[in-house]
Amino acid sequence: MSRITATIPPAMAKALDVAAVELNSTRSEIVRVALEGYLEDHDDLTVAMARLRDPTDPVCEWDEVRRQVV
Repeated sequence: MSRITATIPPAMAKALDVAAVELNSTRSEIVRVALEGYLEDHDDLTVAMARLRDPTDPVCEWDEVRRQVV
């Protein structure tokens, strides 16, 4: 694995330490899981934004969607 260094505010470091104790985990594992979730969300957002910008992607009217769902 690669090692990185990040500077965080003291309050965040304290919260990370508390979470590590409560979760019986390590700082590194908590940061790794949090970063993994953040990057997955970023990937999803990137795909969504690309689809929104795609002029060939069909647009559904809200009233039509509601009629199909209800």
